Amino acid sequence: MPMPQRARPNLFLSAALLLCMGVALAAKPPPAKPEDPLQASMAGEFALQSGQLSEAARQYLQAARSASDPVLAERATRIALLANEDALARQCFDLWQSLAPQASATRQAVAATLDLRAGKRRAARRELKGLLESGDDGWKQVLAALIGAVGQQPKLVADVLGDLVDDRAMPAKLEPWLGFGGLAQRLDQPALVERIVKQVVVRFPGEPRVALLRAQLMREDGKLDEARSLLAGLEDAAQLSGPLRWSLAGEYDALGDPVKAAAVLAYGPQDEISYAQRAGLLDKAKDKAGLASLYDEAKREATRPDPSRRLLLGQLAEVLERHDEALAWYASVPGEPARAIARLRSANVLFELGRKQDAFDDLRAMQSEAALQDETRRDAYLLEADLRLKDRDAAGELDAYARGLAAFADDQALLYSRALLWERRDDITKAEADFRRILVSVPDDVTTLNALGYTLADRTTRYKEALELIDRARVAEPGNAAIIDSYGWVLFRLGRNAEALDQLRRAYTLQKDPDIASHLGLVLWVMGRKDEARRYFEEARKIDPDNRSLRRAVQEVGA
Repeated sequence: MPMPQRARPNLFLSAALLLCMGVALAAKPPPAKPEDPLQASMAGEFALQSGQLSEAARQYLQAARSASDPVLAERATRIALLANEDALARQCFDLWQSLAPQASATRQAVAATLDLRAGKRRAARRELKGLLESGDDGWKQVLAALIGAVGQQPKLVADVLGDLVDDRAMPAKLEPWLGFGGLAQRLDQPALVERIVKQVVVRFPGEPRVALLRAQLMREDGKLDEARSLLAGLEDAAQLSGPLRWSLAGEYDALGDPVKAAAVLAYGPQDEISYAQRAGLLDKAKDKAGLASLYDEAKREATRPDPSRRLLLGQLAEVLERHDEALAWYASVPGEPARAIARLRSANVLFELGRKQDAFDDLRAMQSEAALQDETRRDAYLLEADLRLKDRDAAGELDAYARGLAAFADDQALLYSRALLWERRDDITKAEADFRRILVSVPDDVTTLNALGYTLADRTTRYKEALELIDRARVAEPGNAAIIDSYGWVLFRLGRNAEALDQLRRAYTLQKDPDIASHLGLVLWVMGRKDEARRYFEEARKIDPDNRSLRRAVQEVGA
């Protein structure tokens, strides 16, 4: 994903600044020539693109010194933090501060992260309290600073968060309390969570989102009946508020009751989005009766359905296995792009009817139809490959990708999907080749960098190369939980178990995901902490009992 653009530093200095100062004496060697800042910054960028973060930080630090450029010093600081080179990060930070002495919230947050990583509790508290007092968005900087040190100092982060709560330094707004309460929950600090909840209840009486927060925390603590009771008390208010209705439905879904979630979304006026979400929830619950009722409602509420409604009705009929009705609805959808989607769905229905050749013939026709948009034609190849996979036609699946790439050379979606095909077939060499073809066209594609790095870490012994790829992705999206998970996983493969555990905990703090939980469980098991490992395996199972990473981890350790 593209990063926000920063102001470019001025790297071109006058020749006079590059000359040695003073007069050289015969008895002394001439003073060393200052490093060319342009050359150093280019070296830093090359190192960064190669995933060599420590070297990149050093080169950017040298460039910042030579050019007296605070922008380069800030870049060096951030890269050093990503590399977990805290001493180097402190050097870069000190230079950044000296070159731009005026205070800024961004630099104050970095200072707090460095203090936390170094175990300086009082200094970190001072910086964080100052941020909370700086304005409406200061709490976001505080949250970022705390998360930046979770990997190295999880207990200290929890302690400092508790200090901020007890010092009554928190702003009088609900959003920060929700954010910090969520962080405390992910840090597995139930006592701190309870303290935050008590403060929230006192500060924001009658606020429905407070009850939602309490229900969420109860759910995550396994108190499902209490959570459900709290949610039931919000249903009247949800009938009058669209945002609350969606939040309440999401929490019911998280409780494992998608039928109730769909019923909550049925309150109030309906549109295509709410109908589609209700359909997804009922399909998730395999509630055919509910889907049939929704199908009748959607037909009844639209006497002259527009393209979106016709498409939705076709999809509902498809899920209900009323295939003839689905085909009729899809055939009635006018205009692009809805019409193109309907044609793709029709092919899927034909396949489910057993009319496989008709489905493939229709997709072939779409693939060669010049009037269609390129994206639609490309999607016809992707769908054909998917249907060939369902049909256990390995040769046909591969042929669909080959023809698609012949028509759309180096298309990222086709290459990425074929790379996953090769990985499933344990042909890692070919999977790598397709991932690298994407990177030739888009060198900074974060998804592909992370996918290739993870594949090399997981399926080969080329850990150093995997680390460099993952580090490149981390530079672009340092807060991406999936990338942090990959980073922790390659550290584990390198035998750096304690560091791996730190990073995986941070990833799980950002996102409760079955892959991350499975990786955490495996690392803890290897480190001899089997009871804790079992807890994470169980959390992964609750989220997705068929998760591939979970199955592999449990099989590997024999749990």
